[in-house]
Amino acid sequence: MEIIVERTPADVAVTAADIVAAHVTGAERPVLGLATGSTPLPTYRELIRRHREEGLRFARCRAYLLDEYVGLPAAHPQSYHATIRREFTAHVDIPDAAVHSPDGTAADLAAECARYDREVTAQGVDVQLLGVGTDGHIGFNEPGSALDSTTRPTTLHPQTVRDNSRFFGGEDAVPRHVLTQGLGTILRAGHLLLLATGAAKAGPVAALVGGPVTTTCPASVLQLHPRATVVLDAEAAAGLG
Repeated sequence: MEIIVERTPADVAVTAADIVAAHVTGAERPVLGLATGSTPLPTYRELIRRHREEGLRFARCRAYLLDEYVGLPAAHPQSYHATIRREFTAHVDIPDAAVHSPDGTAADLAAECARYDREVTAQGVDVQLLGVGTDGHIGFNEPGSALDSTTRPTTLHPQTVRDNSRFFGGEDAVPRHVLTQGLGTILRAGHLLLLATGAAKAGPVAALVGGPVTTTCPASVLQLHPRATVVLDAEAAAGLG
């Protein structure tokens, strides 16, 4: 595992954008794994800037999202289908039809998860962006998730509901069920790129980097991957030796 400690969240975004851009320019048909949430947003803004000012092109890319809320239609402003477009892909030249997410409104959620898992695996993600939750989750793989899990429906931990309530105007409005790529699915990507900023992430970062590989800290599976990069600001790195 490669650990990069930068001074500020802005520096983290530049370093992460460098890594993503190298994949975008270095592959014939790059496949990006995209995460939502707060932490990747500065990286997306930096990639948008490079597209507009430096000519970084995404037209040959395909992208796959990590997860989606169950019950939210694609047009809902807090669906991840809508969020990734609003925050990133609508501002660059990747075709909208090339941005894929699981369907949280599917009649048969298990079948939809199996379909999505097959597609992600068949396409082969070149670089997978990740954040880490305060409880150590990645994607929506909450503590207790099997280390070899595949894409599946799951229930959010109460802490994750609290963390996400700011997007919905309160906890009562947060969907309790989601579809998420599993830890086993995430591990199939060629390069895992996890970003963490802020003091609240110091504990889970210390656990994922230096603790045992355990289901109590799902992000610790990065230790099993041959090419995992963790980019931190100084506050998130405070718990490292």
